[in-house]
Amino acid sequence: MKKVRDHYFKKAKSEGYPARSVYKLKEAQARYGFLKRGMRVLDIGACPGAWTKFASQSVGRSGHVVAVDLNPLSVSLPNCTFIKRDIFDLQPDELLPGGCPGFHAVLSDMAPKTTGRRDVDHLRQVALADRALDIATMVLYPGGALFCKVFQGEDFPQFRRRCSQVFKKVSVFKPKSSRSESVEIFLFCR
Repeated sequence: MKKVRDHYFKKAKSEGYPARSVYKLKEAQARYGFLKRGMRVLDIGACPGAWTKFASQSVGRSGHVVAVDLNPLSVSLPNCTFIKRDIFDLQPDELLPGGCPGFHAVLSDMAPKTTGRRDVDHLRQVALADRALDIATMVLYPGGALFCKVFQGEDFPQFRRRCSQVFKKVSVFKPKSSRSESVEIFLFCR
């Protein structure tokens, strides 16, 4: 994977975020305003922790973020619990710390290790997005939100339809901070 040290990369480093991806979530928050003080947020595919840090700041001390990834986070936050596990091996009850009844939002910036073959990468990414959707249906409060990355490709319309069967509102969102050559887009579901 090529390393891009563009405007967003430099801005993230200067603002103390471990990755440029934070601006994708910031743009979504500016548009949809779905992260609020006191909320419980599940961040799956959390490494290196840019989304986790932004979510933590958004929900404040009275809120809580549960971050899940195969790799450790590069941030440590007082209102965050980190679970180092494969999301496919994790059961919903393991995501609810201390008897927490559910989450107000689920974030998924999960991506597969890319092969360079768009068809293979697309199918792997849709499988991750499907898992995020499955988990969201099990742990979200009514009225909760899912913000999920998915790669464009032939299975995208089917995935979007599946989201529409679960959520009242499904919007496609392409952040300005996404690279122009990237096939990633995001779905905001409520």
